[in-house]
Amino acid sequence: MNSLLNIILMAPQEGGKSNPASFYIMMLLIIVVFYFFMIRPQVRKQKDMRNFRDALKKGDKIITTGGIYGKINNISDNVITMDIGNNVIIKVDKNAIVKDKSDLKAQQK
Repeated sequence: MNSLLNIILMAPQEGGKSNPASFYIMMLLIIVVFYFFMIRPQVRKQKDMRNFRDALKKGDKIITTGGIYGKINNISDNVITMDIGNNVIIKVDKNAIVKDKSDLKAQQK
């Protein structure tokens, strides 16, 4: 029990040498923390954005990364044509679509 406490607290053992297992335990803990607090949320966010872009359909109101508001006119593989008003139609890459107006209303509340 005492040696387990020394490993957890990373206290040096007899002779002034630290236990190498404590180094590996701390490295493992750092990797676990990075995974759960940085890598996993980013992967989840990318997956949600990919699902959102795949679910787009004609008539959806969207916002591009450049801040252009419009309505989807046509969708092909990676190109979306959108009407931005007064019958002005532009082509936008599908990866440039960030969100729709319903997301913007939810953020303003």
